[in-house]
Amino acid sequence: MNPYIGHPTQLWGVEEHRLVGGKGDGMRLYEVRNGKGLEMTLSPDRNGDITRLLCRGINLSYLSPCGYVAPAYYDKTGSNWLQSFTAGFLTTCGLQAVGSPCVDQGEELPLHGSIGNLPAQTSFWEEDDAAIRIHTLTRDEVIFGRKLTLRRIIEISKEKNFFTITDEIANTGDRREPVEILYHMNMGYPLLDEDSVIVIPSAEVLPRDDHAAQDMANWMRMEKPQPGYQERCYYHKFPDGKGFAKISQPKLGIGVEISFDAKELEGFVEWKMMGVRDYVLGLECGNCYPDRRDVMRRMGMLKFLDPGEKKVYKVTVGIC
Repeated sequence: MNPYIGHPTQLWGVEEHRLVGGKGDGMRLYEVRNGKGLEMTLSPDRNGDITRLLCRGINLSYLSPCGYVAPAYYDKTGSNWLQSFTAGFLTTCGLQAVGSPCVDQGEELPLHGSIGNLPAQTSFWEEDDAAIRIHTLTRDEVIFGRKLTLRRIIEISKEKNFFTITDEIANTGDRREPVEILYHMNMGYPLLDEDSVIVIPSAEVLPRDDHAAQDMANWMRMEKPQPGYQERCYYHKFPDGKGFAKISQPKLGIGVEISFDAKELEGFVEWKMMGVRDYVLGLECGNCYPDRRDVMRRMGMLKFLDPGEKKVYKVTVGIC
């Protein structure tokens, strides 16, 4: 024990809170500090996703106009997922679907799936001298349908400003199930503005649609907020398996680096949204693209888990 402090949370640790008022009323939050300047807020009532990320008091993430929205307000119809899209630093998309609503083999699938709107069945935290670890277990299980679980560990270093997200997805049912996941990581002001520097050392960049293709030459350039801006998405390919993306803000001397295994999470999406108040850059790795599950099936990109099978994905985020 440090003889200079009375309580560990004087420097680092986890505090548990509940929100009062609005659509987030009653939601549980974990406020985490690592003692090196890294602060984050995690929501066990939203799959253990990360709503806020700061370092040295500088905000790094985007919080949408929706703000905090409790799972009770989730509407899976069509694109109504957007009504509860808090965004935050991380919203997990999946597990039954990622991307646009569609019907795949008779199953009606909502925008980006339901996992990010489900409360964790269990959650707890632990720490040692090296790290703080947040554990959550979310069950995405229904009668007569998919039975999937997501066990998550977010490990925050006490020695350096970085953390890892490790997810274990398991098929607890008796039939083979499609599994999609996308780590929807959202960069916001003041980390993000027209002076931000984006580095994505991909071997190939593909526009998602004709609208994105029209501004292909500027995929890495950010702009000031613009009224009526229409989102642009670009797909990046890392054939060497070393997935990496970085955003830095030279005016503040800070940046965020994201690294992952691009052989496992081969569907990397850059979501460029330069709207007024809808001002966000998504740097999103996943095991698919957000182009509807039926499209992923036709492309041969749809992943499956057999009964009893498990799959582990890991993403590392560093503050630089």
